[in-house]
Amino acid sequence: MDSTIPRHIHNTIVARLDHIEVEEDVRIFFACESGSRAWGFPSTDSDYDVRFLSIHPPEWYLSVDMERKRDVIERPINDHLDLNGWDLRKALWLLRKSNPPLLEWLASPIVYREYSAIPQRLRELKARYYSPRACAYHYLHMAKGNYREYLHGARVWLKKYLYVLRPLLAIEWIIRDLGPVPMEFERLIEAVIEDRTLRWAIDQLLEAKKAGDELAVGPRIDPISLYLEEALPRLECLISDTEVRTAPIDELNAVFREGLREMWDMKRA
Repeated sequence: MDSTIPRHIHNTIVARLDHIEVEEDVRIFFACESGSRAWGFPSTDSDYDVRFLSIHPPEWYLSVDMERKRDVIERPINDHLDLNGWDLRKALWLLRKSNPPLLEWLASPIVYREYSAIPQRLRELKARYYSPRACAYHYLHMAKGNYREYLHGARVWLKKYLYVLRPLLAIEWIIRDLGPVPMEFERLIEAVIEDRTLRWAIDQLLEAKKAGDELAVGPRIDPISLYLEEALPRLECLISDTEVRTAPIDELNAVFREGLREMWDMKRA
């Protein structure tokens, strides 16, 4: 159990996962933290953003209406717990597309559940299916959306700085060819921020966020705003030079069949 998660919260999350398994007739073989707690800058009242991977019994996939079945499980946020997850088949398809959220889940520093060989098999395939350009465009879309919505003008939504900084630093990481983007914000800062004034401003913002300060609308933070104004157009131009990768689907089919076989053995046992 991760030491940053209170034991009673961890036990509640595990119990919720067990309940979802019964309700949905699935096996949840991997669950992790995906939000600000995994990034390293939670507030005192941050939600627990639990993301999981699951697999149905084999007969669920062997049906005429397979393509109409829902492959996402979601639950309303309740008591600061936000739980949702993907079916293994969906996850494998998204891995082939180098889906950044999935790559981050597999590297999360906070794992609530992991059994079977499947999570490790997915991690082993990450480098093979990682596409720098696909990931960079994903992070650019995130950064531009939050920047346009919250960070124009003399007064800005302060906590949104972090939600623009993180994807931009992720692109900086990708441009430097450092591999799949880590989930921890501190690793991104250490790797790509060299300007001391900017680093100091980010550190101050992080400390305020972790202390539970109300980061509502306030005066813009010039060192951070100036970086965003410079980085957004620069990085958008550089993305087109990043590598495009496509990989065969055979290995993913093999992982899917291994998962089905394992599920089938569990049911028979």
